[in-house]
Amino acid sequence: MPRGGKRSHKGRAKQFTNPDEIDAQMKAEKEKAKDLPENASDHDSDSSEDDSEPKKKGVEGLIEIENPNRIVQKNKKITEVDLNPPQRELSRREREEIEKQQARERYMKLHLEGKTEQARADLARLAIVRKQREDAAKKRESDKKGKEAKA
Repeated sequence: MPRGGKRSHKGRAKQFTNPDEIDAQMKAEKEKAKDLPENASDHDSDSSEDDSEPKKKGVEGLIEIENPNRIVQKNKKITEVDLNPPQRELSRREREEIEKQQARERYMKLHLEGKTEQARADLARLAIVRKQREDAAKKRESDKKGKEAKA
C-alpha cells in the first residue's frame, strides 16, 4: 500500500452508461423540447400579467433550488418605486457625534454673543488690556510734550 493509505483508481474497470439508457434520456429531452414551444406560445399573452416567475438564466432552469435564504430580486415598475425611502436609525456613535457637533455650534454662537463665562472673561481681559494701552499712550504723549517743552 502506498504512503498515506490512499489507493489509486488506475487499473479498475471503467463504468459506461448503457446505450438503452442514453436513448431513453435523449427521447425524454426531445419530448421536453417539443412541449416547451407549445407552452411558451400560451404563456406569451399571460407573461405581461404574471411576473411572479422571472426568466431564468443559464443553468437555473435545469436545477431546482430550495434555498430559504435566497432572495429573488424582483423588477419594480416606475409607479411602485418609493421616491422617499424610510430613513434608517442612526447608530449610537453617529447620534452622539451629531449631538456633540450641534452643542459645539450652540456654544460658539453664545460665545460670539458674549453670553458664556469664557466670553465674559475674555471681554474683561480685553477691556483691561485696552485701558492699559490707552494709559501707556497718554503717558507717552505727556512725556513727548514734556521733552518738547524743555527743549
